[in-house]
Amino acid sequence: MTETHRQRGDADEAQALDPDDVSNIATEVIDLSEAPPIVPAPPLSKSEVRTILLSLMLTMFLTALDQTIVATALPTIGRQFHDVSNLSWVITAYLLSATAVAPVYGTLSDIYGRRAMIIVSMSLFLLGSVLCAIAPNILTLILARALQGIGGGGILPLVQIVISDVVSPRERGQYQAYFSSVWVAAGIGGPVLGGLFAEHLHWSVIFWINLPLGALSLGLLLPRMKKIPVFHRRRKVDWLGGILLMASAVIVMLVLTWGGNRFAWASPAILAMIGSALFLGVAFVWHVRRAQEPFLPIPLLSGTVVPYAMAAGGCAIGTMIGLTVHMPLYYEVVYGLTASEAGLALIPLVAVSVLGAWAAGRAMMYTKHYKRAAIGGVSLATCAAFALALATPLPLWQLLAALSLMAVGLGTVFPVSVVSIQNAVPRAQVGTATGAMNFFRSLLASFTVAVFTAILLMVLGGNLTIGAEHQIGSKHAIAASDMIVAFRYVFGAAAALLATAATLVMLMEERPLAGPPQAAAAEMAE
Repeated sequence: MTETHRQRGDADEAQALDPDDVSNIATEVIDLSEAPPIVPAPPLSKSEVRTILLSLMLTMFLTALDQTIVATALPTIGRQFHDVSNLSWVITAYLLSATAVAPVYGTLSDIYGRRAMIIVSMSLFLLGSVLCAIAPNILTLILARALQGIGGGGILPLVQIVISDVVSPRERGQYQAYFSSVWVAAGIGGPVLGGLFAEHLHWSVIFWINLPLGALSLGLLLPRMKKIPVFHRRRKVDWLGGILLMASAVIVMLVLTWGGNRFAWASPAILAMIGSALFLGVAFVWHVRRAQEPFLPIPLLSGTVVPYAMAAGGCAIGTMIGLTVHMPLYYEVVYGLTASEAGLALIPLVAVSVLGAWAAGRAMMYTKHYKRAAIGGVSLATCAAFALALATPLPLWQLLAALSLMAVGLGTVFPVSVVSIQNAVPRAQVGTATGAMNFFRSLLASFTVAVFTAILLMVLGGNLTIGAEHQIGSKHAIAASDMIVAFRYVFGAAAALLATAATLVMLMEERPLAGPPQAAAAEMAE
């Protein structure tokens, strides 16, 4: 039968069909519950967006506060439990677990949805907070802090992912500045609140306070998440890949924490841990290349945007955290400041970064070449760090002014790197990419702290104690002139990291950002 005859036969059958018999045609019901949405969800009103962002900021404030409020209460906790030698694990246990699970939450949010994973992360965080508050001994407190970190480690990436679902890439940068201010508020208020609670109430209050704040945050956020567009896709979870990645991350973090401090870098323990981390890392890559749907797809971390943005953001956040950890020692030894005064002197380095993030966010919203803000900002930060390396020592006000300039420049990198990554990957993988970004940022920050510590130990000698166990009385054993020399190298290392960040941003592809019509019209007007 020719094609013409077949078509005529089909037409004759169609004409012979009795309209009254349509009800007899077999039908098939297709379940579209797992299919991606074809029609976008109803747009959120401005008030709903503000409510969602407010609840997200409160949620982020919980985890940001928890990383700073505990430090000042550690001496009180140590006295109650009669154990000072293990106090640092109260901080380390949280950081280890929070870093390891960051990519897990990002990937699972792409599989099971943002709402489900926010409930899981907040529930684990609040459960860990309760166990911390009622801990009868230091071991229980450390284990509860690890559980709290498993929950808290998902809050930051999940908040960033939900923002990407609610706000367009072009508008997203300006909101990053608001969330940067949350970290500033927690960084300044956390130590103060921790000291007040430990001195006038009880140290357990620093954990009990999470319960009403967490309940308020969930009460504001969850009802409104039903209107947020859905981009997740159900698929099989690659648990083996996730376990390999988390195990290697924990070992790397322990190496960076203990190396040169608790153990010598060439000690058998550190070398064995490095070998284990390398083995697990190679096993992870081998598994990912063979898995049908891997936990963290290697191609997702390649290209002309994602690796450059991740590395640039990691260099910037690593420099900030590295200096924040070590600058109090410099203030105390060189300028004779007390511990509380040294804490206040950190405000220019931490708080002023919000101005840079705000400026870069506005540039992303209204200009086509949004990279220029980050390139100019991080170049300014590089020059400030290089000037400190050459001109140190400076009068205190000049040092604070230089650190403020550095902070403004650093702040510009954060919104540009986050939004560029989320804008460059498929919608169904935004969670995975965001979780991986936070994971590698934490690793780079830990690496930077370890490098700065190694520099100080090489110049000042191996008897220097840095970190949570550092006491002011130890500063009398260090000459101010030696500390000045050591920090010239630290500032030089910071300048090298920032120069690397500037280079990476310049090499990163500048892809157009999707945004509201008025922004596109303004761009066309250029």
